[in-house]
Amino acid sequence: MMVEQFRTGGDRNFGYLCVDERTGTAFAVDPSNSPAMLADLARDRGWDIGYAFSTHGHQDHCNGNGEFELLTGVRVLLFGDRCPATGMTLVDGSEFPLGDSSLRIIHTPGHTDDSMCILCGDSLFTGDTLFVGKVGGTWSDGDARREYRSLHERLMCLPEGTKVWPGHDYGASPVSTLGHEKRTNPFLLQPDIDAFIELKRNWAAYKKAHGIS
Repeated sequence: MMVEQFRTGGDRNFGYLCVDERTGTAFAVDPSNSPAMLADLARDRGWDIGYAFSTHGHQDHCNGNGEFELLTGVRVLLFGDRCPATGMTLVDGSEFPLGDSSLRIIHTPGHTDDSMCILCGDSLFTGDTLFVGKVGGTWSDGDARREYRSLHERLMCLPEGTKVWPGHDYGASPVSTLGHEKRTNPFLLQPDIDAFIELKRNWAAYKKAHGIS
């Protein structure tokens, strides 16, 4: 699988195309702000976009969905939607064929109730669930607890070499691995859920103390 990463604008948003190189079949992730960037590259390289996904329903990740569908004929799906190409509903564990491989939906509530990650081969598209060196914002202790469980029960069990492709360019690099995040991400280093929530409450002070932008 090959991944093309796009800086689509907005608040340092990333969009993606993931392509099965042998067959030229692809899917898009978060084609927000500048959907033509993804559609044009796929067209120029002769790739067939079979699916498109928004990792969650926030406007900065969905504002280009209508235009993307007009450009490609492919509906951008959110968690819980029914895929018109396969008839399958996006639920946790749903698998969609892609060329010689497949992609899998992983429900990761916390940042939003509908947050999901998409795993294809060794690439994990994490939206606003996991960033490089950070995690997605939450608005209550209950949301933070859900996010903690999503991170530890759904993502950290994947192989450490899995590449992390985040929804925003908020970290020291545009891509990471789960192993690197396990060893360096302050939120993933917390010993338990209470410490995780405490770091969220005091993140501004932690960033200042450790020189994190």
